[in-house]
Amino acid sequence: QVQVVESGGGLVQAGESLRLTCVASGPTSTGTLSFKWHRQAPGKERELVALISDNGATKYEDSVKGRFTISRDDNARNTVYLQMNSLTPDDTAVYYCNVLHYNLWLSEFWGQGTQVTVSS
Repeated sequence: QVQVVESGGGLVQAGESLRLTCVASGPTSTGTLSFKWHRQAPGKERELVALISDNGATKYEDSVKGRFTISRDDNARNTVYLQMNSLTPDDTAVYYCNVLHYNLWLSEFWGQGTQVTVSS
């Protein structure tokens, strides 16, 4: 069983930055690992913000393009970051890390989420 832990959330002012970290622990040394960051704001549905595939390909939701960067740790394939710059109050949400592990079959795991609050 893979465990997923997010960290790095907090309260910031508009225009500031935060870096979220997602660590997947457990049996991840074999197979492929892809990571997705989702967020859910109060009263809204959960939305995909960014993803990084096992080979390093990335994709972003339109509203965060140019402001957010998803990356993998150079020394730890099970650790992924979400660098968030130029934050706005619309970015306020709980951010969840979603890990997809493919090793003969696909398994999906979620973290508990980390709160990001941006004040105006």
